[in-house]
Amino acid sequence: MPTSPYRLVRPISKNVEIQYLLHLPDGYRDSTDRWPLILHLHGAGERGDDLQKVRTFGLCRVCIRNPKFPFIVVSPQCPENEFWRNDVLFALLDEIGGKYNVDPDRVYVTGASMGGYGTWSLAAHEPNRFAAIAPICGRAAGLWAWTLTTLPIWVFHGELDPVVPLDESRRMIEILRQVGNVAKFTIYPLALHDVWTRTYRGTELFGWFLKHTRSPNWPICRPAHG
Repeated sequence: MPTSPYRLVRPISKNVEIQYLLHLPDGYRDSTDRWPLILHLHGAGERGDDLQKVRTFGLCRVCIRNPKFPFIVVSPQCPENEFWRNDVLFALLDEIGGKYNVDPDRVYVTGASMGGYGTWSLAAHEPNRFAAIAPICGRAAGLWAWTLTTLPIWVFHGELDPVVPLDESRRMIEILRQVGNVAKFTIYPLALHDVWTRTYRGTELFGWFLKHTRSPNWPICRPAHG
């Protein structure tokens, strides 16, 4: 009997759950403006069900110290023994975008270590959702570069990182440039793994974010992620 072609069409639904911290800048409640949003992804050490771990990490510390930090910042917590899942994070972005005055053309992602990997993965699977990304000391799959040819990217890494070697970011930058993306690359001389503290402590990254908006040719996606 010859092989015959068939097509499966069947809806799939699932429940996702994640806890998160949310920063709304001073002035948000008194404004009707749409605000830029940063999705901030922590590293492996902050996984679990205690948001205090997330509160003391990276960009969350910036928001606590500076209530006027001019972005909506959502900082989810990855469950223990798991890794960042794109379907959950996209669902979270949809939730925040539906509840708050988010500018859909100014949505950014940044994360460190495991969160750097999550940043790469999220953007590679739906680059049209974001205006720019900033992975910090995270691994990435070279194949992802083919979907990131035009997305503004700024990569940060420590020269002597013993956890995620510098070559992980250097290799990705080389591949990106081969496909036409002139991504920015900052190497901190003699620095170890934690380069997110100094990256988020300054203002240069956030000013760079605000220079980029989502391409007007890209549609606003609200996909069902299975």
